[in-house]
Amino acid sequence: MPAPPASGIVTVSMFVGVLELDVLLGDVHSLKEKRSVVRPVVAELRRKFAVSAAEAGHLDLHRRAMVGVSCVAVDPGHVTELLDRCERMVAGHPEFELLSARRRMLGPEDD
Repeated sequence: MPAPPASGIVTVSMFVGVLELDVLLGDVHSLKEKRSVVRPVVAELRRKFAVSAAEAGHLDLHRRAMVGVSCVAVDPGHVTELLDRCERMVAGHPEFELLSARRRMLGPEDD
């Protein structure tokens, strides 16, 4: 392990990953039905992967949802793997059709 800088300040790299999943819902006819389908998937993402997740868009459409996921780690590879697993989980749900997935990563070089 390298010695800390002379100033005594230790720098730690941190990476933040964000995933936006645009999904089409199957046989849903109301916003109430939509919430009953989306809410358990968001809870599963949180529980299974220890990420932050929420329904974050298309709130007024009953057959579309935008699910947002974010995570923080010291290793960018871990962030990528975690977001990959979240995307695969959502894509694997039979009541969802994944229309698009968009991701971003912020690291120590980003302001």
